[in-house]
Amino acid sequence: MKLARVVAHVVATQKHPIYHGRKTFLVKPLKPNGREEGSTFVALDRVQAGLGDLVLIMQEGSSARFMLNDPEAPVRTVIVGIVDHVETTS
Repeated sequence: MKLARVVAHVVATQKHPIYHGRKTFLVKPLKPNGREEGSTFVALDRVQAGLGDLVLIMQEGSSARFMLNDPEAPVRTVIVGIVDHVETTS
């Protein structure tokens, strides 16, 4: 699992049926210290996240498909939590 920041809504008029009625966002991965890391990508929302939220993402296809109860779903990344606070120790 990784931390990410929700940066934009993703809207598609044509999409796979598994996405119907579900929100998708563009997310930017973050390091634990809050610095951006890597490129943005699309994630399916399962927790009512919103723009600007710090979220926990699961970026592994088979676990994402398991959460959706569809072994054939074309989903790789799912937002699984909204993070209130991150505390790191040295």
